[in-house]
Amino acid sequence: MTLSDPQGRLFIISAPSGAGKSTLCRLLMARVPDLRYSVSTTTRAPRQGEVDGKDYWFTDPETFETGIKTDRWAEWAEVHGNYYGTSATFIDQQRADGHDVLLDIDVQGAAQIQTKYPHAITIFIMPPSMAVLRQRLEQRGTDTPATIEKRLANARIEMAQGASYRHTVVNDHLEEAVGTLIDIVQRYRNG
Repeated sequence: MTLSDPQGRLFIISAPSGAGKSTLCRLLMARVPDLRYSVSTTTRAPRQGEVDGKDYWFTDPETFETGIKTDRWAEWAEVHGNYYGTSATFIDQQRADGHDVLLDIDVQGAAQIQTKYPHAITIFIMPPSMAVLRQRLEQRGTDTPATIEKRLANARIEMAQGASYRHTVVNDHLEEAVGTLIDIVQRYRNG
């Protein structure tokens, strides 16, 4: 795919937990017109305040498994007894209509997506340091110390894989990071 193709581009953003990926994606969506966000599908129950079709598409395991058999998912995984996946149909339709699509996805999912969509533009969000990442996770107040340690161990693994991404954005100062992210996206869109 060249930059002048009429098909929309696929932007994949990954980061370790606590790096600010969700915040950056939300700001990117608010500031970049006509960027489509791919909402993941899950079989887990909705948490309080979550909205079907906005936070996730919620479905039952049987329907999800049928999607696995029919190659409906661009990527999928089973995590803690629940399925999570990204709709290939949504990505393909949006791109065919000329829309750019944003995926907020972990490194394992990104690797699966890149198998199907090798021209995807990958962006890894890095924390400024492990100390800052620890501080952010502790300030959330939602995880036990053991869970924080597990997240930090996973972050080290994910950050090592981040080197394979096309772009890296360090989220030290939020406005600077979102500006860098917007610049990257606009370069491809205006290519």
